[in-house]
Amino acid sequence: MTVTRFEVRAIGRVESALADLDSAPRQADEGAPEAWLVFEPDVLEAMRSLRPGDEILVLTWLDRARRDLLTVHPRGDASRPAEGVFSTRAPHRPNPIGLHRAQVTAVDGPRLRVSHLEAIDGTPILDVKPVLSEDIGQR
Repeated sequence: MTVTRFEVRAIGRVESALADLDSAPRQADEGAPEAWLVFEPDVLEAMRSLRPGDEILVLTWLDRARRDLLTVHPRGDASRPAEGVFSTRAPHRPNPIGLHRAQVTAVDGPRLRVSHLEAIDGTPILDVKPVLSEDIGQR
């Protein structure tokens, strides 16, 4: 099998009170704080239609994660059997892409305030996508 490589660039970064991996909750509903998504000037037009109340998916590059771990103990609990990372939400994986569901709470120029983001301060943002409603005709 031939390995294909892709070039991906950060379009912004996370500003959060979470300073390191140890302080970050494992899931957004476990006490993740509000955070700011701060975008690069050349992608600001992409924010045009986002409004408070919108639900979004934020894709991040988990730049402090290990890429050499293929198995982990779920939730870091060594008493549980190790599982392959593809069946977990562990940040450590071959391509450490984070997927975060959040709600926009404010828009301020190049920044979006979002609820419940478990990404740590400085995490690069790769993309933002809307959460599709059950009415597929929307967005």
